[in-house]
Formats: sequence, structure tokens, C-alpha cells
Amino acid sequence: MYCLMSSWPSMSSSSSCFLGQTHFDSRTPNACLPTKDSWICKYVATPATETTAHTTKVSRNANIAKLQAGYLFPEIARRRSAHMLKYPEAQVISLGIGDTTEPIPEVITSGMAKKAHALSTLEGYSGYGAEQGEKQLRAAIALTYYGDLSIEESDIFVSDGAKSDISRLQVMFGSNVTMAVQDPSYPAYVDSSVILGQTGQFQKDVEKYRNIEYMKCNPENGFFPDLSTVSRTDIIFFCSPNNPTGNAATREQLTRLVQFAKDNGSILVYDSAYAMYISDDSPRSIFEIPGAKEVAIEVSSFSKYAGFTGVRLGWTVVPKELRYSDGFPVAKDFNRIVCTTFNGASNISQAGGMACLSPEGLEAMHKVVGFYKENTNRIMETFTSLGFSVYGGQNAPYVWVRFPGQSSWDVFSEILEKTHVVTTPGSGFGPAGDGFIRVSAFGHRGNVLEACKRFKQLWQ
Repeated sequence: MYCLMSSWPSMSSSSSCFLGQTHFDSRTPNACLPTKDSWICKYVATPATETTAHTTKVSRNANIAKLQAGYLFPEIARRRSAHMLKYPEAQVISLGIGDTTEPIPEVITSGMAKKAHALSTLEGYSGYGAEQGEKQLRAAIALTYYGDLSIEESDIFVSDGAKSDISRLQVMFGSNVTMAVQDPSYPAYVDSSVILGQTGQFQKDVEKYRNIEYMKCNPENGFFPDLSTVSRTDIIFFCSPNNPTGNAATREQLTRLVQFAKDNGSILVYDSAYAMYISDDSPRSIFEIPGAKEVAIEVSSFSKYAGFTGVRLGWTVVPKELRYSDGFPVAKDFNRIVCTTFNGASNISQAGGMACLSPEGLEAMHKVVGFYKENTNRIMETFTSLGFSVYGGQNAPYVWVRFPGQSSWDVFSEILEKTHVVTTPGSGFGPAGDGFIRVSAFGHRGNVLEACKRFKQLWQ
């Protein structure tokens, strides 16, 4: 519209044409044109428009919709970021997400650098490799970790990490299998089962998904499930040393587990990603147990040995003796899954793996593991001196601390708020983890010592 006014001084803030400066909407395009004796103000009204996002006709995967909130570790990272915004001057120390912090030994990085440089030469360039991994590396893994266990190079599948292989195994198993898992345990086992459609809906009253057998592991049963109370399932996920409790199963316990799987016709998926941290005589591989090759798959990784959390390199062992109910070899199906979904681990990462398994590389990895184990000792000593019940630590880079009668997330929040230290709430690993927190030993020594100092100031 247009408003014609005789002169500027005669304008009133209550003018119905101008609407008053106090009500002026700066979002409305306008033009005010001065003349000799008057102002002509032109207002162009912009109608309010509501934008509606375009939607497709594709329905959301109902299984993904079952998942509760976010994946545990991104949720912790989100809360850490929010805390840092609230306290921008605070020195926040992370002993939560189990990410390595110390540099990769030079003997290992030099192997990767040499391979990377070779790729810039005509003689050294290579493109796609075997999806199962380079033959030399598969043979070195078999010799180093399974030398006297009759595991062959052809049983080894090199990958970009154990977490990825867990999901590939789940794709291979499909949606019609039943699954058992330690409670508490690494969240990827349960979440991948939900995504694949192996489970029912989440039951908020018990914090469990339907159709998953939760095998309770707590101090009262020595962190090993009472198998006499466990229902038969097709697949059993078992991690030792366990993440998050840090407990390593004994030879006698694993012998019972293998027999349980054999009696029930189940497949055992054994996660040995922390085996190099074992200090006592606990088995480092499930294949140390007689008969395991007929019922078990093992997944493992260089992540926590060599600091490869960013480099990404792991492996899975599928023995040729492992067969489905119709006699078909499981390894053939896994090979098909790998060839369909994966182009093989990076050739630079695999060169790093070869360097890891050299005599010098193995020595360097043991030093890295030793460093984190010393951190673990400091954390365990701190919480023990404060009167807490402390578990794990001896055979794993995780300390499992009990807070009876308290919510894990409440304890997590109190520690973060009062000490600026990030831990991990035990309930994030399963309902049996509530009342515990996991403290990771992955951290610079100075940060670990400072965190221990803050813990003492909070609870002494």
C-alpha cells in the first residue's frame, strides 16, 4: 500500500499507515521515497508461507525405528560437548569412550609410509586387492595368534575392524535367528540384531528387547552367566576379556561355554579384541578350547594393540569345520558376504598390519599395551583406596566400578559436573550394568593422574 504524508514532523508513531516504529517488522520489504514536501512510503506485504518438507513414498525401516535414543558413545560425546559449552574454561578429561591416545609406534607407521610412497610409483602401485585380505597378512595372523591351534591362512578374513565384521556376520545370519548376549556387553551386538530384525520391541519396564536372551554377568556369578538358566539360541555373542566389565573368562568357563553351544547346536561369536591385555593364564583365543572350531567364529582387531582405532584393521576367523544344520560351510557364506559388501581393507592399513606382526612390531605393541595397563593400575588403586568395589582391570583396559543403589547416568553426570571427567555409564551396556560406571585406561598419563586426583577430591 502507499501512504502520503504532508510532512515528516506531522507523522505520529500511532499513525495507522506507518504502524509505529515500535511495531515495525524489519522482515517486511519496504521503500520510503522523500519528495520536496512529503514522504511517500511504499510497503510491500510478504505473505507468510509455510514450507512443508518433501516426503517420499518409502517407509522407514521399522527395525531401525525400534532402536532406543542414540548409540551409546555418540550420546556420551554429545553430553561432553554440552558440558564444554557450559564450562568453556574447564579442562575436560575423557576416560569414557575407549579410544586410544598414544602415538602408533614408528616401526609400524614406517611400514605404512613405505607402502604409501610405493603407491606413487609404477612398480609399487596396486589397486583392488583380495576382499579376504592379502595372503601374506592372513598367513602372518594365523602364525602369530593361532600358530599351534590348527587355524590356517584360508580361515582368516582381514577387515576394517571387528565392529564392521560383527555387522557383516549379522547380515550373513539374517533376520530369522535368535541371539544371546552377555549383560552387560558391547552395544554393537544388540543394536545390529535389532537393525537386522532379529528382535521384538524394546520393553521399557525391564530395559530389554524381546527375543534376545540376556545372560546376566555380575560380581555375584563371577561375571560368567549361569548357563543352566540360559535358553537355547542360534547365536551367542561372547566377549573375553569383556567390554565393559574387564573380566576374562577362565579356561574351565570357556570349556563349558563351548560345550553349551555344541549341545544346543548354536554358533558362538567370540570377540577377542582385548586378548593382548590378558596377564594371567586365561585363554587368548576361543580356539584354545577343544571342539571350538566346530561351533565358534572369532573376531579381533589391531585397534587397541597398535592404536589402529583410526587406521582400521581387524580380522575374523571362520574355521572350515563350522557348518550349518544342512552341512554347508559357514565360511563360504561369509566369503560371499565379504565379497559383496567389502572391497578389502586398505592396502596401506594392511602394510601396517604386517609391520605390527614383525618381531619389532610385536615388541612395540606390547609396550603400548603395557602403558595402558599401568594407567589401569593407577585407576584401580584410586577407586580401591576410596572404598569402592572395583572389578576388571587386570586383563583389560577397563575398570568397572560399583555404585550400589545409584543410576549409572546419575553417577556419570555427577562425575562430569563435579570433576570434569568423562566416564561411561554402565547401563549403556545393558540393564545389568546399571549401578556401575566404566572407566577407560586409554589416556595420556598426565590426564589419568589428574583424573585420579579429582576423584579423590570428590570422594575422600
